[in-house]
Amino acid sequence: MVRVGYTVTKKIGNAVIRNRLKRRLRAAVREVMPSAAPAGHDIVLIGRSGGLGQEFAKLTRDLARAIPRANAKL
Repeated sequence: MVRVGYTVTKKIGNAVIRNRLKRRLRAAVREVMPSAAPAGHDIVLIGRSGGLGQEFAKLTRDLARAIPRANAKL
């Protein structure tokens, strides 16, 4: 089982904006994780301000590319 944590700082904006970014990240994880993440790992995603304006398809592509790269460094 893969556990995923999300963090978005107050620098990004108010609670509404932070929650919107976390919802986008959660949706991207639901699409990407079944195939990309190895079991038994914990992943923490840090939301940045660029994640709000980015197309969702690009967000999921970036996430799908980042997870295997991070696992290769373990």
